[in-house]
Amino acid sequence: MAGGRRKKIHFSKFFSFNCGKSSLQDEQQSQIGGPGFSRVVFANDPACFEATNLNYGLNYVSTTKYNMATFLPKSLFEQFRRVANFYFLVTGCLAFTPLAPYGAVSAILPLIVVIGATMAKEAVEDWRRFQQDTEMNNRKVKFHRGDGTFEHTEWKKLRVGDIVKVEKDEFFPADLILLSSNYEEAICYVETMNLDGETNLKMKQALEVTSNLHDDSSFQNFKAIIKCEDPNANLYTFVGSMDYQDQPYPLSPQQILLRDSKLRNTEYIYGVVIFTGHDTKVMQNATDPPSKRSKIERKMDKLIYLLLSFLVVIATIGSIIFGIKTHEDLNNGKMKRWYLRPDDTKVFYDPKRAPLAAILHFLTALMLYSYFIPISLYVSIEIVKVLQTIFINQDIEMYHEESDKPAHARTSNLTEELGQVDTILSDKTGTLTMNSMEFIKCSIAGTAYGRGVTEVERAMAKRRGTPLVSEEENEEDNVVNRPAIKGFNFIDGRVMNGNWVNEPYSEVIQKFFRLLAICHTAIPEVDEASGQITYEAESPDEAAFVIAARELGFKFYQRTQTAISLYELDPLTGNTVERQYKLLNILEFSSARKRMSVIVQSPEGKLLLLSKGADSVMFERLSNEGREFEEKTKEHINEYADAGLRTLVLAYRELDEEEYERFEKEFTEAKNSVSADRDEKIDAATDKIEKDFILLGATAVEDKLQNGVPECIDKLAQAGIKIWVLTGDKMETAINIGFASSLLRQGMKQIIITLETPDLILLEKQGNKDAFAKASKESITRQINEGNKLLSSSTSESFALIIDGKSLTYALEDDLKNLLLQLAIRCASVICCRSSPKQKALVTRLVKTNTRKVTLGIGDGANDVGMLQEADIGIGISGAEGMQAVMASDVAIAQFRYLERLLLVHGHWCYRRISSMICYFFYKNITFGLTIFLYEAYTTFSGQPAYEDWSLSLYNVFFTSLPVVALGVFDQDVSARFCLKFPMLYQEGVQNLLFSWRRIIAWMFNGVISAIMIFFFTTSIYEHQAFRKGGEVVDRSILGFAMYTSVVWVVNCQMAVSVSYFTLIQHIFIWGGIALWYIFLLIYGAINPIISTIAYQVFIETLAPTPSFWITTLFVVISTLIPYFMFTAIQTRFFPMYHNMIQWIRFDGKGDDPEYCQVVRQRSVRPTTVGVSARLDAKFILGSMEKQL
Repeated sequence: MAGGRRKKIHFSKFFSFNCGKSSLQDEQQSQIGGPGFSRVVFANDPACFEATNLNYGLNYVSTTKYNMATFLPKSLFEQFRRVANFYFLVTGCLAFTPLAPYGAVSAILPLIVVIGATMAKEAVEDWRRFQQDTEMNNRKVKFHRGDGTFEHTEWKKLRVGDIVKVEKDEFFPADLILLSSNYEEAICYVETMNLDGETNLKMKQALEVTSNLHDDSSFQNFKAIIKCEDPNANLYTFVGSMDYQDQPYPLSPQQILLRDSKLRNTEYIYGVVIFTGHDTKVMQNATDPPSKRSKIERKMDKLIYLLLSFLVVIATIGSIIFGIKTHEDLNNGKMKRWYLRPDDTKVFYDPKRAPLAAILHFLTALMLYSYFIPISLYVSIEIVKVLQTIFINQDIEMYHEESDKPAHARTSNLTEELGQVDTILSDKTGTLTMNSMEFIKCSIAGTAYGRGVTEVERAMAKRRGTPLVSEEENEEDNVVNRPAIKGFNFIDGRVMNGNWVNEPYSEVIQKFFRLLAICHTAIPEVDEASGQITYEAESPDEAAFVIAARELGFKFYQRTQTAISLYELDPLTGNTVERQYKLLNILEFSSARKRMSVIVQSPEGKLLLLSKGADSVMFERLSNEGREFEEKTKEHINEYADAGLRTLVLAYRELDEEEYERFEKEFTEAKNSVSADRDEKIDAATDKIEKDFILLGATAVEDKLQNGVPECIDKLAQAGIKIWVLTGDKMETAINIGFASSLLRQGMKQIIITLETPDLILLEKQGNKDAFAKASKESITRQINEGNKLLSSSTSESFALIIDGKSLTYALEDDLKNLLLQLAIRCASVICCRSSPKQKALVTRLVKTNTRKVTLGIGDGANDVGMLQEADIGIGISGAEGMQAVMASDVAIAQFRYLERLLLVHGHWCYRRISSMICYFFYKNITFGLTIFLYEAYTTFSGQPAYEDWSLSLYNVFFTSLPVVALGVFDQDVSARFCLKFPMLYQEGVQNLLFSWRRIIAWMFNGVISAIMIFFFTTSIYEHQAFRKGGEVVDRSILGFAMYTSVVWVVNCQMAVSVSYFTLIQHIFIWGGIALWYIFLLIYGAINPIISTIAYQVFIETLAPTPSFWITTLFVVISTLIPYFMFTAIQTRFFPMYHNMIQWIRFDGKGDDPEYCQVVRQRSVRPTTVGVSARLDAKFILGSMEKQL
């Protein structure tokens, strides 16, 4: 392809590659120079005075969040936006005042540790982004230094106006205007996968006037001025002009080469830089993805606010009581609380200034009760979530060996949300199906060819109970046993091996396959070693067509800018002959046109317009003489749609010279126009020639279901998850894929909402848009209301809602969308056909916003990005449509079937772990904080803490933090096997049973009970009894350390009895946390008493030698845990949750007893209405009813 020079050809007739001289007839409408179109580029002269005055930026790109100057302030701002962190900052500052009940260092150090850990994580992530930026900015490219010489320079040093030379397989360093290439026609091939996710190659062509600049020396005296649009994010439009040699030339998207695209199949190109750095289109599109926070995290914020409010309330109550007691302290010289010395004190205990003392005590209490708030909660959860994502990424069960792609959790924010999905909104093509198209059937001249059996046909036959005739009975063995060819699964001896020449309409068959070999934009690539030809095509469909034509005797082997070359079977001689078709125009496919055409000149000199497109646009463009096979072809198309196949209609017409010249003139003017209505002019020109076709037939390609899709959908349905399919396919195709994937089943009533009624079709053809819109909306409203009535009148039947894209346009309007949602959420399955990308996003938003349940969007293409970003969780399938969906997703998986394990196993585990972790965090902090409050109340709110300063600070950081992290990472209520065996377990997350207010308050109440028991048992035991042999009673320090020991034991043992699945790490963390407390007492107690204060030798000299200390600790721990044991035993025995029942199955060894397991399944939250299991259940119920009759 990328070879030497060829004869100079002028291409002013081309559509996709046209860049001829403009007539500029619409100059008065031109936008150049106006608002939004003010950029001026001095090509090959970036250092001139005028260029430097424009002050365009360099090509340096930074995607980092911080820099050296902004990291500290911005990162601190991000941390202290969290109300808990801000609260601890305030209390830390107050700790430096005389109001503090503890040392300032011990108060501020835990905050520094927590904030520092989070900031370090931010710094590491930003450093990785900086390294990626540095690698990209330092890439090398050749630029014109002057005098016709090119030298390497770094990307970041490029300026607007520089001339660059990009070589094969290199990325474009900035947005460029293509000037020339090694091809004589100045074309090049570009891969845009990094921009739009599309893997096909796109062809670009320079202006004809610059196409002769082939050598470095050509640019020695090159000068031009480019005027164009300002930087914007639109990848597919470009408006500009180039002033070269005192003549203006229009520029279009055909000349722009975007940064991060790659040059392919072309040896080199020359281009001029027009946008640099953050002005490039790829960077204009590089907006941050929408910030997603899980529902649990948002609820956790509410809990923090609740605890802060509670803290303020008890601080206020304590301060009022303290003020009253202080006022009464000194009466006639008698002191009630003599140990506070109210007769010789500052303002803090002065009875004469009791109100002021109460206010100051309030500030002291705010600091003292700060231990109600778990300071390490946020950082612990972040650590746990990162570790959870590592486990997801490392799961070998979600590794796809064929593509070498594991699961990849791209964000750690939403792991627990995976366990709460209520509705899945899925794309079809490439998600449920393989997006690996196979040519399997076709209709030519009214005759159906192809006897292969599709997956959908097998499912339909199974549904109907009718046997299928196998391929072996229809075809000879040597045909059936041929080597597998990717993209080709066609079996029919009537047309294979050249037998088509014996068919009645052999001339039509010849034109049919010839059209398939010519009407495309595929690029052939020859393997030099084997000589095999492969094709780079815009889509899997197009590749399948070219492969089918090759296998049936029409081999496309070469493409130039001016010609397409084939090897064809000559029906007269039976020999293979070479034929070359002169390529005149390519009228590209678009979603609006729904067709693609080429204009070629045959070797015989005939001008041919070859077209393929959707039946909805092709049949209406047939001539009266070209409708000979219309009825039969329509019948076959409907049969193919029933079989789940994707269809295209093929047609052609011959053009006369005069007609083509008129089209060429109008089309060239439209193409060269720089006015706002340029696209409308192009469409008008193509519409005039794409008519009066002669029908040849229709193709049918199969997009096979991915492995395991029906089984996965069945499991998800058993889990109570609703599944919606949003697809751009025809309704018939989507319905049959629904049957094949078990989304639909026999006996399920279908509510179909469509505008394809005779009256509305007639009204639309009349062209009265207002009348059609009004009638359409009335029809949609009526159909939705009828559907709701039908659902209300039936209590036992299951329903499926099927709605097309045209109907969705009206149903998603503000006054109808809630009616539609009311209908949809009551249906077992929902299929939206002919949906646009915007409609997919709008439907997702409707479900997410109005149901307030967790939604999951899953797709594989660029058209699914809006849906993935709109959903609570976006899952990208790393399939055949590029990586844009993956880049926009939260989690990437290789196959749809992995969704089963991702949700039912990892989702359930992560939800349960995070829920239990947060509940336990609040439990342990309430237990600890309430003992401080009770001691305050016990001492009439004197402001003295129950515990030593460093003991207070290290409670959350060392003695109780690691076990809760281990819980969040390793705990399992049931194994992965049982998660999959009993899918309804997943409903615990959907209904949020494990993080409901009831469960949260129960854990808080458990903390209150534990604190009360610890405090009163400890104080009652030690209050009056001698503590040591000498008869000494306990002092404040001994009571504090004894009570603290009980707290550490209780909260860690509470963790031990709450854990369902012990690992060695959990044992080490739980018992290690307790051991760490004793080690701390030994080490800290051995330090100089100036530092250790009341902790000096307290353990060795006082606590350890005293038997009552050990006995009391054991008694308090056992007594405190008994209420939880009793509650758990009663709840598990008489009111078991679903996971409790499964745990009993495992404990009793009845995991493989089908009858016992079925009894447990019948305790499910709701019946299953979708999937293979639902089919079997319905069949069983139907059989039972028939027996009764």
